[in-house]
This record gives sequence, structure tokens and C-alpha cells, in this order.
Amino acid sequence: MPSTAHNATSDTDGWTIQRILEWTTGFLKQKGIESPRVEAELLLAHARKCPRIRLYTDFNSILPETERAAMRELVQRRAKREPLAYIIGSREFYGRSFEVGPAVLIPRPETETLVDVCLELLPQSVPVQLIEVGVGSGCVSISLALQRHNASLAASDISDAALEIAGRNAQKHSVADRIRFASGSALQPFLAEPQRWDAIVSNPPYIRDDEKDSLAPEIRDHEPAHALFAGADGLAVVRLILEHAATLLKPGGFIALELDPAQCPVVSQLLLDSGFSDAKIHPDLAGLSRVVSARFHHSA
Repeated sequence: MPSTAHNATSDTDGWTIQRILEWTTGFLKQKGIESPRVEAELLLAHARKCPRIRLYTDFNSILPETERAAMRELVQRRAKREPLAYIIGSREFYGRSFEVGPAVLIPRPETETLVDVCLELLPQSVPVQLIEVGVGSGCVSISLALQRHNASLAASDISDAALEIAGRNAQKHSVADRIRFASGSALQPFLAEPQRWDAIVSNPPYIRDDEKDSLAPEIRDHEPAHALFAGADGLAVVRLILEHAATLLKPGGFIALELDPAQCPVVSQLLLDSGFSDAKIHPDLAGLSRVVSARFHHSA
């Protein structure tokens, strides 16, 4: 499916779904895209506004010019390394679809470990209240609310645009009545409140500033910097959270943080130094250290 108008329209009768997928797969592969066939299918399904499986039931169908034009535009954007999730406007997380855009970090599979750890540590039979720092798209808070119907949450972010997306996702998944969104840095929005919480959860920015140039262009050039980078050691936001975490937790409450594998032992020690106990490091599905949790037991 060449991008020039002449070539793209000179053999209209030949551009079946099969041929477009084959051409797009080869083109994306040349551009360095890791999963070109999968992405070609997702882009074409988005251009056609149809389920992905429909591509195979219509494999020999010829696309009308309107759909081919839409596909050309999407492929050109992906060739410039714009993230697929931003192009199609959504990403799957914990078995559900979430709206995403350039204002929010794209949900990653490893972050599902953060949800798993929280579900494991939370009591099941009583109502629980949680804080999420850096809510982004809302995928973590919303997944927790959907898995624990007795949970209510408050979620902060420094980006009002991110909070708008999170709010729409909460409405979409019918949990908006159990998640309160607050604009502000780390735990600041909650410090003046008398309430104490069962858990504080966060996937904070944890990439070192000097790692920026080594990142894939999809991340470096498109995802929000405030959700990625956190100072010389990548722990600036973690320290902001730990500064007030203990004062906001109920006795026996816990904190759970997603981190880079190399940071997990460091943060585990930071938690112990801050008065927490029962510090544990949890692996993700790839077997890499990914989440650190610890409990805070108030002194008598």
C-alpha cells in the first residue's frame, strides 16, 4: 500500500485486506517495529472500525478508498515511531481496555504485578481505602476497584489532562463513584485530610535522567516526561512519597511501589529506614524484581 496517491490508486482492485496486511507488515518491519504483523492488524482494524477477527473473515475483500486513506495515515504515524496505543487511542490492561493519549503513560504488562500484589495484601472481607500516586490513565486504581468491590480510592496526578482521561476511564468501567481524583504532587492533596488509609500504591516515574537517550523513540519522544524521569537516581518521586506515607497509613497499612529491578533492593532498605517492616520484593511475570511492598506499624 504505497503512500503516494498515484501508486495507491492506480490498482484499486488489487488492495484486498490480505495484500494490505502483507504490505504493511513488510513496511513496518523495515522501520524497526518489533511486532509488525500484529501492529498491521491492529492498525487496519482501527482504520476499518471493526474487530481484529473481522479482518480474517473479510480477508479477500477490497477496501474502499476511504478506509485505505485512513490506513495510510495511521501507518505513516507508526512509521514515525508514534506509539501504537496513542494512534488507536487505547491499551489493554488486566483484561480490560483503557483510553490512553499523550498525556498519560501507556500501561505495561509488568504493572499488572502491582495490582496483583495489592490484591494479595488487601483484606477481602472488609471495606478498604487506598491512595494511588500518579494515576495516569487510571488503569491501576480502576482495576483494583473492579477486583475489590468493597474498595474506595483517592488518586492523584500532577497532570490535569491525565486526570481527565482517568475520569473517563472510571466512568467507562462504572467505578467513578468509588474513585476520587485529586490534582497535585505525590501525597500533597491528602495531607490536610484527617482520613487514614489502608494502602498507598504507585507506579511512580523511576527512570534516571541520564537514561533518556537510551530509550526507544516511542518512549523518549512521545510519552510524558513527568511520568518517566525522576532525577539522577530515578528515586526522586519515591522519596516524596516516603516523606509522608507513614503519617497517612492506618496501623498495619502497606505501601506498594513499582520500580526498576535494580532499584528494588535500594527502595526496600529505604522503607525499612523509614520505619516500615515486612519489606518484600515481588517478581513480575518475566521473573524480574518489579514491586516492593512493606507495612507500617504505628508505635504505641
